[in-house]
Amino acid sequence: MSQFVDECQLNVRGGDGGAGCVSFRREGPVVNGGPNGGDGGKGGDVWLVADHNVASLLAFRDHPHRRAGSGVHGKGKDLHGKRGEELVIAVPEGTVVNDMYTGELLAELVRHGDRWLAAAGGRGGRGNAKFLSNKRRAPTFAEQGEYGEERWLKLELRLMADVALVGFPNVGKSTLISVISAAKPKIADYPFTTLEPNLGVVRLDDHTEFVVADIPGLIEGASEGRGLGHQFLRHVERARVLALLVDLAALDGTSPADQERILRHELGEYRPELLERPRLIVGTKADVVTTEQLDELDFQPDGATRFVISAVTRDGVDRVVGAVAALVHEARMAEPRADGVVLLRPEPAGALVARQDDGSYRVSGRDVERVVMLNDVTTTDALSYIGHRLDRLGVHKLLARAGARDGDVVWIGEFSFDYRDD
Repeated sequence: MSQFVDECQLNVRGGDGGAGCVSFRREGPVVNGGPNGGDGGKGGDVWLVADHNVASLLAFRDHPHRRAGSGVHGKGKDLHGKRGEELVIAVPEGTVVNDMYTGELLAELVRHGDRWLAAAGGRGGRGNAKFLSNKRRAPTFAEQGEYGEERWLKLELRLMADVALVGFPNVGKSTLISVISAAKPKIADYPFTTLEPNLGVVRLDDHTEFVVADIPGLIEGASEGRGLGHQFLRHVERARVLALLVDLAALDGTSPADQERILRHELGEYRPELLERPRLIVGTKADVVTTEQLDELDFQPDGATRFVISAVTRDGVDRVVGAVAALVHEARMAEPRADGVVLLRPEPAGALVARQDDGSYRVSGRDVERVVMLNDVTTTDALSYIGHRLDRLGVHKLLARAGARDGDVVWIGEFSFDYRDD
């Protein structure tokens, strides 16, 4: 299948988690009962999903930012906030996902339905009811919602053309692709105007689109290497559907039937299996042929459907596009599914301590950073809880092993404190 590369940048961000609530029961004479603050809702995730009905990355060119819904804050009376809505982004089969800054391969979504978590939503904060314990009977703090993940991705699509337009030089392939798609190929009235395949995406509606490749003009003997024969034919090799274009008003007098016979011969000589592909025959330049001349043309192809069009007046073009869309859909559904690749790299567990150039220490690790990020460091209760959690995670022992002494500054995320050896 002819491969083309389409690239785009995509910014994805998971939804933020909702904040937990600080609330106490107030029932009748009970002015300040037990805690009943509800949890915040989790933020929505962003997923990339391969879809065989999507053929390009053009949707991201002008709108590269995608964000999932955020979770709702918790409320009193143990009311938990609603989860944020996840965002599912449809991408074409064969999409390769890399980190935009490091170039690291993250996923390759090959077959229909392959999914990859592009950005996780933030965890919802726990309400103060979750912090009730024998030692803490009236917790006056709750967790904030966690921010959703955000990252810039580079999407690369090695496009495999759904349809290849095949025909002699100057038969009208570039004109047709410019009419049915947004492609702007070079068009002139001399042969071999097109020296490399042009790519166009044809959209019929929000759910149906396909890729058309305008293959440079073939000549008789192309299968034997005449002209740029093998270079041109290589682009046809694995296209799902072939559209053979024949000139109804060829200047050299070659009849449409002879043109079709030569094209089929060259395709068969190059790869016999190409003749088994779904194909249709399209007679072009009908606007310069009279009705009487058209009736006299020997134009009855075997094993394919005949169409007559004028790309200039658009007469017959819609019928051809509809027929091509139907053939593409059948071919997509019939072909075997390839295996995709999704790389899973779990976050490293535990914490890591590193001494910085200024003599301070930085503690990193998802669980450790979450303890500080989600809690309110301005309240005494919350600070006590943070200290307890850091001890449970082994941060104090790690700092001691790293050589930390009384008074050394320790950083966790944007939060800093003085180390105490006790």
